[in-house]
Amino acid sequence: MINKLAAQSLPADVPAFMHTQAAVDEIEYLGPEPDRWRGLAEPELNAAQAPDHFIDFELADVIQPLPRRRYEFIAAAYAASLTHPAQASSLQPEHIGFQPYITNEVWERLKAAMREYRSLSSKQQDTKPVEAAILFYAGWLGHYVGDGSQPLHTTVNYNGWVNKENPNGYTTEHKIHWQFEGVYVAANIKESDVKPLVAAVHPVADEFDDYMTYLRHSNTFVERVYQLDKAHGFEGAGTPEAKQFTAERLAAGASMLRDLIYSAWIESAKPVPERHYE
Repeated sequence: MINKLAAQSLPADVPAFMHTQAAVDEIEYLGPEPDRWRGLAEPELNAAQAPDHFIDFELADVIQPLPRRRYEFIAAAYAASLTHPAQASSLQPEHIGFQPYITNEVWERLKAAMREYRSLSSKQQDTKPVEAAILFYAGWLGHYVGDGSQPLHTTVNYNGWVNKENPNGYTTEHKIHWQFEGVYVAANIKESDVKPLVAAVHPVADEFDDYMTYLRHSNTFVERVYQLDKAHGFEGAGTPEAKQFTAERLAAGASMLRDLIYSAWIESAKPVPERHYE
């Protein structure tokens, strides 16, 4: 739903092929693609990319500031595990999660493909292959942006309250995650509930910093998810409060994805710095 609504709301000045129904359908189909890589038949692939779907800020914030690049983050995480021995096992980078890193990396792939599209178009050459690449990257990107709109992808309490302090009696069962984002959404949320909440176009200024702001805003709603769950908001038809909250989160994801895709198009027009070999 997030991918479809984002694709449908792209501004008029992106390439015309992105406005076709076939393009919207392709981007929508690719939304769940990274979850298709998590089967038991592909154990190495699953192990490599499973941490891309989340970031646990309770752990990540031991590292100050968070680096912009994946391997610098990995090095910082291992360094933090040495200075915080009581948390050493939790501070392994694959336990913290790579959510902002994979998102930025796929966004840069999209931008590079759009730059190639501009180049081929200017030479009046065939753009069909790069159009396919653009749609794949846009759809792939949408999975992670969608994950980021779901507050439980930003916390150690991702599928049951694991903090020792639980004064409000939130569920500790390992089922809230899918009950909220899967079962409840499928049964109760329609595109028509979400579409009016999609924000106006607002291209990102800095893809990493703006996306981190988006993730941290999502993280502020972690306890709200547990409050709604405790009030039976995600059971059956749920409650009006749960429905409104869920629609708002889906709209936030669609808005951010649309803005990231559009920003990649804008940025792809800028000249590339020259590579200097040493």
